Amino acid sequence: MAQGDNAQPLTISEISALLKRTVEDRFGFVRLRGELSGVKRAASGHFYCALKDEGAVIDGVMWKGNAARMNFRAEDGLEVIATGKLTTYPGRSKYQIVIDSLELAGEGALLALLEKTRARLAAEGLFDAGRKRRLPFLPQVIGVVTSPTGAVIRDILHRLADRFPSHVIVWPVLVQGNGAAEQVAAAVRGFSALEAGGAVPRPDVVIVARGGGSIEDLWSFNEEVVVRAIAECSIPVISAVGHETDTTLADFAADRRAPTPTAAAEMAVPVRADLAFTLSDLATRQRRAVYRPVELGRERLAARVRLLPRPENLLQPQAQRLDELSERLRRALGDRSAKGRERLAGAAARLSPSLLARTSAEAQRRLDRARLAPALIERPLRDGIHRLTALTRVMSQLHPEKPLERGYAIIRDASGKALTTRAEAAGEALLQLQFRDGTLAAVPGDDPAATAPRSAPPPRKRPSASSPAQDDLFG
Repeated sequence: MAQGDNAQPLTISEISALLKRTVEDRFGFVRLRGELSGVKRAASGHFYCALKDEGAVIDGVMWKGNAARMNFRAEDGLEVIATGKLTTYPGRSKYQIVIDSLELAGEGALLALLEKTRARLAAEGLFDAGRKRRLPFLPQVIGVVTSPTGAVIRDILHRLADRFPSHVIVWPVLVQGNGAAEQVAAAVRGFSALEAGGAVPRPDVVIVARGGGSIEDLWSFNEEVVVRAIAECSIPVISAVGHETDTTLADFAADRRAPTPTAAAEMAVPVRADLAFTLSDLATRQRRAVYRPVELGRERLAARVRLLPRPENLLQPQAQRLDELSERLRRALGDRSAKGRERLAGAAARLSPSLLARTSAEAQRRLDRARLAPALIERPLRDGIHRLTALTRVMSQLHPEKPLERGYAIIRDASGKALTTRAEAAGEALLQLQFRDGTLAAVPGDDPAATAPRSAPPPRKRPSASSPAQDDLFG
C-alpha cells in the first residue's frame, strides 16, 4: 500500500468548508483597489461587481444594507477602494470579497465621474442657458433647502434680515452622507409642488445651500437625482453649495449660482435702504418734474409782464378823450337849450287869444252843420235783431236734449259721458238713462226678447193740411 493511502478522504463540501475558514481567518479584513466591472444590482437590493487590475480579477458582492449606504452611483470603469473580507463560494469553487464599504479611489476618480455625468446631462439640455429664468425682483416668500442646524441657515437669515426682511420657509435636509441627495431632491420637488394660496405659502425663489467641504462632502449635489429636480423645478432656483471655488452639477442646473450662501441671500432680495432711497429720489424728481413747468411758466409770465405797458398808461389817452367829449357835450347842451328857448319865444309870439277864439268858433260851426239821420243808426240795429232771433230759434232746435221731449233717451256711463254704440254700453258696469223728466240707473245685459226681431213699427202719419205748420227755423 502506498504511503498515505490510509488517510481519510474528504468530501468536496468538507474541503470547501476548510478553504472557506482558512481564507476568512487569513483575510478577515482587506482593502482592495481596482476598477469596477460588471456592475449589477439585483432585484433583492444586493450589489454584484468584479474588481480588476492589469493582471487579475476578483468577484465582489455587497449585501443590501451596505449597498443602500453608498454615496455615489457605481458604474463600470470607476476606480474604487473596496473594504471587506475574502470568502469562498463553494457552489462555484470561487473566492470573492464581501464588500462592507465602497469608495472612489482618490479625487481624480471623482472628477472623472463628475465630468462624465456632467457631459451626459448637458447632452440632454439640462444646463442650457435658454432654460435659465430671471429671479423675481422682490420675492415675498423664500424657500431654503439646507441643514437646519448648520451655520448656513443662520448666515442666510442674518443676511436677509440686514437687507430686506422676508418670509423664509426652511425645508430641513441632510447635506452630506447616505440619503442626502434623495432628501435634497424631494425638498426641491416639494417646494415646486406647492400651490399658490395654499396652507403653506409657495416660495417665489428657492435657495439650495450648503457650506464648504471636500469633493466627497459635496458629492450629494452632484447626484443626478438632485440635478434633475433642480432643472425641473417650476420656481427659480439659486444654487449656493460650498465656497466660491467649489463647483457642483447643481450649480449648472440652477437658474443662478451663488459663490456662497450669504451671496445667495444677497441675490435673492435687494437692499431695503437702497429701495427707500431710490423711492425718495424718484419722488423728489417727480416733484421737480411737476413743479418745473410751473416755475418756467412763472418766469415766462414775469418776462411778459415786464414787456406789457402799465394800465394807467393805456387809459390816459382814453381819459383825455373822455374829458374832451364831456366838455363838448356840456357846450352842446347849452347851445341846444338856447336854440329851444328862441323857437319857443317865436311860437309864443304868434299865439294870441283872438286867434284861439276864432279857431274855436270855426270848429263849432262845422259841428253844427254835420246833421245825423236816425235811420242810419236804426236800420243796422233792426237787421242785427232779426239775425239774433233766427239764431236763437236754430239753437233751440239743435240742442242735444231737445229730442228728449219727443220720447228719446240719452245713455251715459258712470262718469256722465254719452255712449253712441252698443259695444260701448255693453262694456260698462252701470249705465245712466237720461229722460225728459230725469235719469234712471240701469245694468247692461242681453235680453232674449230684446234680441228677437220686432215687427215693423206702424207707419207714421203725415201731418194733415189742417195740422199746424212747423215753425220756420229762419223766421
